[in-house]
Amino acid sequence: MKIGIISDTHTKVKMAKEALNLLTEDGAEFIIHAGDIVEIEVLDFLKNCGLRYIAVYGNNDAHLAHYHGKYNLVQEPHYFKLANCKFKLMHMPYYMAPDADIVVFGHTHIFESDFKNGTLFLNPGEVCARNKSISECAMLEVTDDTFEVTYYTKEKKDDTFKHQKFSYERIKS
Repeated sequence: MKIGIISDTHTKVKMAKEALNLLTEDGAEFIIHAGDIVEIEVLDFLKNCGLRYIAVYGNNDAHLAHYHGKYNLVQEPHYFKLANCKFKLMHMPYYMAPDADIVVFGHTHIFESDFKNGTLFLNPGEVCARNKSISECAMLEVTDDTFEVTYYTKEKKDDTFKHQKFSYERIKS
């Protein structure tokens, strides 16, 4: 299963749409937003992209609480099952215990793909290109034997995304 992952879109609605378009065109079957959504338009893109999705509140998303029933918004940490894996989703990296197969987080604006003791820790970086001139997102492909992470980057001045791949052998319990 291919899972598109974005975070820290902040006020950059156009960049969020570009990242979502890239992930859906590359075969994403599910979308995760790891918080700091900020703009209601981003939630509309998620809801209308034709895929199932989940989004966690970030530290800049309190104003979105009154939309809680309209969108698939959750509080952190949020656990769920997908692709025969237990996920833990959060924005703030406060709950970093390896108590899930995959831990997805945001907030730092820094891409991270780290496999420790059977748990994949994944931060897709920042869509908004606030802390650097690069918009980032990730695709996680879960197979029976591996976690395949594709890290996408796009310079503000460029028209296309570049990518790097990381592969980890799954440890089954």
